[in-house]
Amino acid sequence: MIDVDGSHGEGGGQILRTAVSLSALAMRPVRVFNIRANRPDPGLKSQHIAGVELAARIVSAKVSGLKVGSTEVRFEPVRRGGGDFVFDVGTAGSISLVLQTVLPPAILSNDPISFHLVGGTDVAWSPPVDYLREVFLYTLRRMGPVVKLVQEQRGHYPAGGGRVSCTIGSVRVVSPLELIEFGRLREIGGVSHCVKLPSHVAERQAASAEQMLRSHSIQRVNISRETYPKARDPHLGPGSGIVLWAESENGVRLGSDSLGERGKSAENVGSEAAHDLIHELSAGKAVDSHLSDMLVPYMAVASGDSRIGVTEVTSHLETNVWVAQHILGVNAEIEGEVGGPGVLRIRGMGFALGQR
Repeated sequence: MIDVDGSHGEGGGQILRTAVSLSALAMRPVRVFNIRANRPDPGLKSQHIAGVELAARIVSAKVSGLKVGSTEVRFEPVRRGGGDFVFDVGTAGSISLVLQTVLPPAILSNDPISFHLVGGTDVAWSPPVDYLREVFLYTLRRMGPVVKLVQEQRGHYPAGGGRVSCTIGSVRVVSPLELIEFGRLREIGGVSHCVKLPSHVAERQAASAEQMLRSHSIQRVNISRETYPKARDPHLGPGSGIVLWAESENGVRLGSDSLGERGKSAENVGSEAAHDLIHELSAGKAVDSHLSDMLVPYMAVASGDSRIGVTEVTSHLETNVWVAQHILGVNAEIEGEVGGPGVLRIRGMGFALGQR
């Protein structure tokens, strides 16, 4: 049993998610204690439980302590399995955070796995599903795994009701990743959406983002608008947002996003996402500040040494590297200080398909 101190670093729920993900991937039991100890309201919240429950189903794990308010969880994988998993995250609980937990063990499973998830697709403190598809999964394909992600319906806070289907193409081994420099910008892509709101909200978000990008001499901008006629809008509650991605001539992508909220103008939503993307581009690195920590589990099990240039060293990145070192014993090094650009190096362990 590997002990993981959940109060390490920023001490948030991410330590639990990453620890459980790597436990299920490596089939090594873990005990996570002091969960969210540095938060004003320590212990598990309902949104932290969903990913652990689904990961447990993938590896038939024995789990204890999985309840709201708990500060300790034991997760003991028993056997790998496949199947078609249906899971309701609950109201607007983040589908993206659940997928971050379950995808690493799923891609090295002997048996086909697919997920049908209900919950939040565009919620605060979580990458939108559009970002997962257009930036994270796009980049992950360079390492071998091909994951098909279909957003069937959006879900915003508080009503939720988003629906996402995910089919995982397993791989025998994960290839190492070498991505340092972004290169020359080719174009900006994006999607601006609104549901249960007038269509001009999505239009204004996109127009504001386009205006800011072009004011920085970026001319090739293609942001699609996603709206729904009032009479045929199937969503449970109102919401809006925008996801942008910059693609280089070498096929590298950086992303950014912004979420609509009460009292925040559509123009501010669009300009915020554009401003963040311009900031990511200014570092000249290949992996944005949101993506870097998400790649750590895959780099840790890859069949060779990986290096990525990150636009910003974040506390999330440091935390995920620490968890990977603690559970897997990987050799990892971050060059650069928190808040600035850097380079992450990880010597992969070369895990193989179905390895126990």
